[in-house]
Amino acid sequence: MIFNLRQGKLTEIDKAFFLLKSASETLGRKNIKQWNYWKNPPREKIEWVKDGFLNNEFFFIENNTQEIMGMVRILEKDLIYWGEMNDKSKYIHSLIISEKFSGKKIGNNVIKKIEIEAKNNKYDYLRLDCDSTNKKLCEYYENQEFTLMGRKKLPLSIYNLYQKKIY
Repeated sequence: MIFNLRQGKLTEIDKAFFLLKSASETLGRKNIKQWNYWKNPPREKIEWVKDGFLNNEFFFIENNTQEIMGMVRILEKDLIYWGEMNDKSKYIHSLIISEKFSGKKIGNNVIKKIEIEAKNNKYDYLRLDCDSTNKKLCEYYENQEFTLMGRKKLPLSIYNLYQKKIY
């Protein structure tokens, strides 16, 4: 399926919160508690999203008719989860594919597109985190050649830290 990554505008922040809440509801129906906090997000998560929009890090995933299929946040640094790193990496957060479009490998293709762009710009790694209790999502990233590098305990959960070397 053809898609485009379009940088989100601050005026579209409500679309991001809608996608995050919808994703938490979809996960909840599967008995996955990973994103329950997005149903009524705490202040620090609201600020995290606002910061991402202010830093031009959120991208909407759109099809060829500009229908939003999901979103992703792409960062140059991730001090909260990874701390200060001494290499050139892209950090992927909040990759969401709307339920209507799930099962079409869009998430895989978004990651591949980010990887190609990172490779073209001479980045060393792609990095992301995943709630350690979501075994299916952990396997998803491992099947895409991400390697578990460690864990990070934060107030809302314990997260697996994954990276993939860009060749």
